[in-house]
Amino acid sequence: MDIQGRTILLLGGSGLVGLAIARDLLPYRPRRLVIAALRQDEAEQGVDELGSHENAAEVELVPEWGDVFLRPGRKHESRRDLMRSDDGRSEILDDLFGDLREEDFRRSRLFDLIDGYRPEIIIDCVNTATAIAYQDLFSSASGLRNLIRGGGQPTIADVEAHLTTLYLPQLIRHVQGLMYAMRSAGTLFYLKIGTSGTGGMGLNIPFTHSEERPSPTLLSKASVAGAHSSLIFLMGRTPGAPVVKEVKPTAAVAWKTIRFGEVRRAGEPIPRIDCTEPLPVAEAFGDRVQVKAEPTGGNLESVYLDAGENGLFSLGEFETISALGMMELVTPEEIADAVISELRGRPTGHDIVGALDAATMGPTYRGGAMREAALATMEKLEREHGVSSVAFEMLGPPRLSKLLFEAEILRRLLPDLAAACRLEPAGFAERAGELIMADATLRSDIVSIGIPVLLADGQGVLRGPRVSVEPEGGDIRPPNWADAGWVDLRPSSWSAWKRRCSEFRAGVVEAPGAEHGSSIDLDVRSRTGEIRPGALAAFVFRYEDAGERIKR
Repeated sequence: MDIQGRTILLLGGSGLVGLAIARDLLPYRPRRLVIAALRQDEAEQGVDELGSHENAAEVELVPEWGDVFLRPGRKHESRRDLMRSDDGRSEILDDLFGDLREEDFRRSRLFDLIDGYRPEIIIDCVNTATAIAYQDLFSSASGLRNLIRGGGQPTIADVEAHLTTLYLPQLIRHVQGLMYAMRSAGTLFYLKIGTSGTGGMGLNIPFTHSEERPSPTLLSKASVAGAHSSLIFLMGRTPGAPVVKEVKPTAAVAWKTIRFGEVRRAGEPIPRIDCTEPLPVAEAFGDRVQVKAEPTGGNLESVYLDAGENGLFSLGEFETISALGMMELVTPEEIADAVISELRGRPTGHDIVGALDAATMGPTYRGGAMREAALATMEKLEREHGVSSVAFEMLGPPRLSKLLFEAEILRRLLPDLAAACRLEPAGFAERAGELIMADATLRSDIVSIGIPVLLADGQGVLRGPRVSVEPEGGDIRPPNWADAGWVDLRPSSWSAWKRRCSEFRAGVVEAPGAEHGSSIDLDVRSRTGEIRPGALAAFVFRYEDAGERIKR
């Protein structure tokens, strides 16, 4: 892909890897490089550092900041701040578990950034897995259990706080929002810098967060990282998505600087403490311990290596973690080289999405041949037993069952697809209603699996004790519940089927045959001109619902 003249959004762009990538991008003269960071000082320092480099004068460098998991109005706040208030927790929970309408996608800081700059290229260096997994679901759950077992009663705030630590809702909403924003902005290329969660080591990793080896927190990070890669893999198989890649370093990433100075943890200095008076071991720990230690009046200073987001390492720590047989080392510049190569269309072998595409098993020639055998066998059994095998509502979604049964009504009342293209909606609605009331088996087949039948007048519904899609508050106005999972006998429904059958006939039945080459998808059964519910439902899912598979 040509980088020159493009707008590039670097999420997490002020970090160790983000800045290395940004430096490598400058010689290719993008029009604008947006350095997005969590804090304002980080973003501005990143832009200042890049501004001193050769070729920087030809590129507009823009600092942006704010937590991409929060809303735009929280640009100067943190998740921790929001968690302290009822309104803040409610806002987070609404974003995680609320509706997913267009306005809901648009109220995130992530959407705000992408919509504001409309980047052709997004390079995502945010350590998403760490941000989500280090909220520590396990400690939260343990605290709630101990409270209840001790006779306490959790407050609404306790329950809300625990719900906000659940990993998958956060990850799912993040990926859904990202996808929506990129489609809306017309983004052409998305590359994620991922993580293995363990620096490439296995379940025997000695670098962990507690006496457990490995700790639940560390495994949570690895699990979220793996789930994130799976969702990115699916993103790359979605029509209308940008080109999607992920580079996943599996070693310790270092380094930014080496120097002598004040040692800081999470941005704060570590005060020097001294202790000369021992405590009895039995009294040295617990909530009521009287610690006999005094500050010396200064902060800890030493030689350190700055590993960016991973913090500061002493000589001993760095020597250990980077040793052969430990995490070892990969430099941010090597990661940046791989990113630029992938961006420019030169495969490096380090793209996780491409690797998964190559390693997974897709449809096969044998699978296609056996499908024909299965369909023929099922049709033979239908004839022998005098039944129609339409839908059981086990595959899902309910919309599939609805489409299949509506197409079955077309099949029973009309001789072929050509007749379906000429149907008169009002008259056909009346005939469909008569069929449903006259055919007890068909009617029972539908309502027994949880699919209601909305009668032609739109006022009556036939239903069983279980309903797959039930309108909230009994309201059948938009969103159209009937479209989601009811057999709809209204004239408007048959108008839609008349259009669908016409499109199917033009695009499938009357499409050029095999004598014209292999460019057309050929399904012999679909081209007979007969009404086949499964073929029609597949056509609706593929084109009308934009559910087409694009990789095999």
